[in-house]
Amino acid sequence: MRERLGRECVYVPSCRLALYLALRRWCAPGARVLMSPGNDDVILFVVLAAGLCPVMAPVSPRDGSIEVRAVPEATWRDVGAVLTTNLYGMPDHAAELRTRCDRMGIPLLEDAAHAIGTTVDDRPVGTFGTAAAFSLGKHVGATGGGFLALEDAGERKALEQLRDELLAPRQLHRDLADGLRPLARAAVQRLHLVRPVWRTMGTLGLLERDHFRMELHERNLRTAIGRSPDLGAFDRWVRVDLHGDRREHGRVLRRTVRGRMGGLDADLSRRREGTRLLGGMVWAAAGVRGAVTEGGEDRHVPPLFRVPLMVRGRDGLVARLERRGVVTGYVYDPPLDDFAGPEFAEPSPSPEAARWFTGHALPVDPLLARRMTRLLRREAAQPAEPLPGPTLGGRAPQG
Repeated sequence: MRERLGRECVYVPSCRLALYLALRRWCAPGARVLMSPGNDDVILFVVLAAGLCPVMAPVSPRDGSIEVRAVPEATWRDVGAVLTTNLYGMPDHAAELRTRCDRMGIPLLEDAAHAIGTTVDDRPVGTFGTAAAFSLGKHVGATGGGFLALEDAGERKALEQLRDELLAPRQLHRDLADGLRPLARAAVQRLHLVRPVWRTMGTLGLLERDHFRMELHERNLRTAIGRSPDLGAFDRWVRVDLHGDRREHGRVLRRTVRGRMGGLDADLSRRREGTRLLGGMVWAAAGVRGAVTEGGEDRHVPPLFRVPLMVRGRDGLVARLERRGVVTGYVYDPPLDDFAGPEFAEPSPSPEAARWFTGHALPVDPLLARRMTRLLRREAAQPAEPLPGPTLGGRAPQG
């Protein structure tokens, strides 16, 4: 990844730990962090764990990215950092955000978990900010791992020291289990056991989210905030769906992750193909359609982690797809300010676009593009009604 990005990289067990390191390193205690309300709820809790105040930005209905021009000037004068999302692999306006941050003298931090392989004007996502956090577990079936890419290589030693202070001891049996998990997942999918396995996990209480968002636990959250910055105080929220988020990786797991990352280029190529197919469908988000149309050659089509399709009656469709053996993940609804409330997140001044986007987005794995297209047609999926009012333009990402 150092060779791909041209930046020094620090290896970590998870992207969420990488983000925590960046927030602690570059943000003053109590700073306000501008971020998208369409991100994973885990990221909200990472920001809170770092002792910071999440400030929700207006977003574009085209792709759910931060709408830079819609952020009030009063907000710009009062934030101490900006955190991008690169939702599903569609990039935020990173160059424009970096210009703003430089003018204000604040860091731009990139959450690039979904965006390995995405570029803007031939520049990789993750090379615009002061630092960028990536997730290796989002691609090629890796079971975890991540890294923090640094603009200033001189920061590496301090970040490695902070990382090592936070790591839990490695466990060989955990490494072996995590290394075998991709094989088990592939077997479940190949044998069409997704639906019974998912139902059994729910019956046994092994699913950590009742719906698209986890439970807030307001009373406990207030107590944890009183202890922040303290990542351990936020374990019940930050470790959801990834209990090894800060467990040190031993040689077995590192070797497994490294081996699977050897297939990254082939994985990105398949994602471009699936993105092109889904981006030409009537359900595709406007930003995806624009990116595919403007991408031209295959190498310029973004290799999305998930392709957001904007569908009417999304929740009912998700339930029907589950009955057909397809479990939909990475639905970030409701927006974080509605989910957390004003006590835990400063609301967006213009929440309508985020509510519309998160309420209609069906994230589809581009590796399953042909199968999902057949299923959506069989289910007679209807495109969502457009958000009323004008929409602001965007730029097309590349692959």
